[in-house]
Amino acid sequence: MVDRVVHDGPGERTQRLTAAGIKRRLVFADAAALVTGCVVALAIQQTVRPVASYLAWNQLVLLAASLPGFAFGAAMSKLHLSRANERPADERRNVIRTVLYGVAVMVLLAFGFQVKSLSRLWVLLVAVCTIAALLLERSIARRAFNRLRSSGALSRRILIIGTDVNALRMLHMYERNPALGYKVVGLVGDEEVGVRGGVRVLGPVDELDELLLDADASGVVISLNSIHPDAVNSLTRRLTDNGFHVALSSSLSDIDVTRLRPQSVDGSTLMYIEPVIRNGWRAQSKRLFDVVAALSILVVTLPFWLVSAIAIKLDSSGPVFFRQERVGRGGKPFTMTKFRTMSVDAHERRHELAAQNKYGDGPLFKLDHDPRITRVGRFLRKTSIDELPQLINVLRGEMSMVGPRPALPSEVEEWDVELRDRLRVLPGLTGMWQVFGRSGTSFAEYRRLDLYYVDNWSLAHDLRICLRTIGVVLTGKGAS
Repeated sequence: MVDRVVHDGPGERTQRLTAAGIKRRLVFADAAALVTGCVVALAIQQTVRPVASYLAWNQLVLLAASLPGFAFGAAMSKLHLSRANERPADERRNVIRTVLYGVAVMVLLAFGFQVKSLSRLWVLLVAVCTIAALLLERSIARRAFNRLRSSGALSRRILIIGTDVNALRMLHMYERNPALGYKVVGLVGDEEVGVRGGVRVLGPVDELDELLLDADASGVVISLNSIHPDAVNSLTRRLTDNGFHVALSSSLSDIDVTRLRPQSVDGSTLMYIEPVIRNGWRAQSKRLFDVVAALSILVVTLPFWLVSAIAIKLDSSGPVFFRQERVGRGGKPFTMTKFRTMSVDAHERRHELAAQNKYGDGPLFKLDHDPRITRVGRFLRKTSIDELPQLINVLRGEMSMVGPRPALPSEVEEWDVELRDRLRVLPGLTGMWQVFGRSGTSFAEYRRLDLYYVDNWSLAHDLRICLRTIGVVLTGKGAS
């Protein structure tokens, strides 16, 4: 997150935000969050179980003496190394490890110097409050970094070594996602592929050292499909020895990084992919989570059901609920229930609006401004209240809280063999598409997100999607 250099334009380095400068600011912010957490811990302790002033002072002195332990923990956890904190889950893990190192040092010092004022409550409060403060601070910092990267103000200039399909795919991926913080300033290879997104082939691999200097690049991404294995080894050694960053890219895609396990076999590096296990206790846990979550939400939202039903009846003629056949796990059909948000003749009018379908590249049918949606229906969709009756489908075991979007039989008929893998799991009330795409994505992205979920399913992944859904629903992001 921190070893970036800011550029105003290609080849133009600015000194306003160097990697060292960014790191200093982040270290200062971490220290401020750590102090804030300790102050909050002391305030809570004095409220819950007050201690004498001199004992509280002893605790603060002990905490100050433990600061090197927190610094050591940050170094051991690589808390200020960007590539070790790319994923939010990794960053959270590193924050927790850092605090545990510091708390461990505090406890050891207390035993070594026989500080009797140290209580279990104080240790717990320090751990919990400092972790919470650091996580909040890091969340704010991550958003700030993402804004800077998206605007192009904070990026690392890189070259892509290779001109094959995989190399071009990576180029387009970096162009689509500026928040990743990388700016591709050139391709390196023997084949001339023309200008792609303003990027061209700068020269052959033999001239890489000069090309890196001329392009003011700090690292490379090597497409393994383009370079001979022997050349990859020599390039990697030489570049890393000279201080350049090196990343290797294969044609593997949409496999969650948590499933990858590096292995060394007779000097060769292999990447083992952990299988996804969907049965046994995992399936039972998922079902338990579905039932508990669906019942809880159902009880809490009952008043919304009543108000929505009355509003639908007053706004337009027709039934309160809309029922439609959808395809469930294994291709088994079921009847999905939602609050009605369209006029009763919506299906008959569909052919009139076919030319306006925003998903022209696939079997989905959606309009940016669908005239069939009622006034109340538009509000119900924007707030996702129209989805609440699907909780009944979850309780029946026809759907899950998290899964791919439940598809129509007509859509399934147009799926290819690969997309039919979606039917290996229950469709969901929320999922990757609903959270990361909703109505703003193409069919290709909808397809990729759902298959990614099926291929990388885990209970932890379901929980993260549920938590993210709360924010999406509250903001109405992507709903239509």
